[in-house]
Amino acid sequence: MKHEDVCEVTCVDEDKVNRVKEVISHRDTMSVAQIFKALSDDTRIKIAYALSEEDELCVCDVANIVGSTTATASHHLRLLRNLGLAKYRKEGKLVYYSLDDDHVRQLIQIAFTHQLEGKTHE
Repeated sequence: MKHEDVCEVTCVDEDKVNRVKEVISHRDTMSVAQIFKALSDDTRIKIAYALSEEDELCVCDVANIVGSTTATASHHLRLLRNLGLAKYRKEGKLVYYSLDDDHVRQLIQIAFTHQLEGKTHE
């Protein structure tokens, strides 16, 4: 069985390989993988997207948007916060969440833009 997406011969560009291996060795790839792992959950990506659309939302609003209980929304928000993707502030008895910074907002919006572009190429 022939695979068109695999090299038919072994040909390694040692300069490129060594250069990229050196750069990668100084990056915290596990932390970046954790970010994508957190966002790979459907409920969490919905929450992150909602937070990219609004500056901040209270836990009750997030639960209503994603169709979950406040306990479930709170659990997902806490995970996003623990991974540095979201932050919160308390105002009286309400807790408001927002994305940690504009980089997180861009990451989410770029992912959705990419997904929309993919549909137009089908």
